[in-house]
Amino acid sequence: MADTTVTKIAEPVSSAAMRRQMLREFWFYFSENRGAVLGLIVFVCLVIVAIFASFIAPHSPFEQYRDFALLPPAWAEGGNPSYLLGTDPVGRDILSRLVYGAQYSLFIGVFVTTLSLTGGIIVGLIAGYYRGWIDTVIMRLMDIILAFPSLLLALVLVAILGPSLTNGMIAIALTLQPHFVRLTRAAVMAEKTRDYVTAARLAGAGPIRLMFRTILPNCTAPLIVQATLSFSNAILDAAALGFLGMGAQPPAPEWGTMLAEAREFILRAWWVVTFPGVAILVTVLAINLMGDGLRDALDPKLKRS
Repeated sequence: MADTTVTKIAEPVSSAAMRRQMLREFWFYFSENRGAVLGLIVFVCLVIVAIFASFIAPHSPFEQYRDFALLPPAWAEGGNPSYLLGTDPVGRDILSRLVYGAQYSLFIGVFVTTLSLTGGIIVGLIAGYYRGWIDTVIMRLMDIILAFPSLLLALVLVAILGPSLTNGMIAIALTLQPHFVRLTRAAVMAEKTRDYVTAARLAGAGPIRLMFRTILPNCTAPLIVQATLSFSNAILDAAALGFLGMGAQPPAPEWGTMLAEAREFILRAWWVVTFPGVAILVTVLAINLMGDGLRDALDPKLKRS
């Protein structure tokens, strides 16, 4: 009786210790990539800015100060300390619009990545598990989608659905989905022949349980890395759609839309296009650096002894 009690108490402790060891190992390999750590810091700062935008932004992103239209940054000649990064053609504070634009970017990234990841996993599991004609039909459809440039295909879909941020996000998610389908399918094909899957099948597990409870948890590493990279692609593609007038519509403080509104002022008001462009660049670069770090930490083949 005493031995049984000791065993029951020791098992959770061992499991918790194993999880802590895995986390320490993950952080060790992730932190070896200094670029990934820098990207993580920038991304965390972006999240904080988006969450506390109403406290950080000095002005409303929609309020127009007509007397201060196209005001240069505070440090430039003619600048005003109340508008640190200057104002746009209708007198809106650029810093405030950039801060609120972080909310749009994070929402776009989360929505698009979640939609494409969920759909890609389900379709990829079906293709990799059942194979046969189902696999052939699904993969040929994915090949057709991948044959088109992603932005061009997204533009066509938005033109059909109608210009809006929601339709733009749906279109981008559809163009990113094939990457998740192919990754999931390849991982399922490699895992379904392993002994633990055979044992679960002999124990009476059905196809749904085998796919989602047995195989899928062992296929997550490449999907996490791809999700991180798709997050940055979603932000970049949404900004491109906004710039072309097919994504978020004015007066939304989305970074791509801000660039579109400032196109005609590039030569005489450099700040109205520079700061939104820098925001897009820094955000996408930070997320890509994080993706590199996640790849190094999650892929055993890349871990250095």
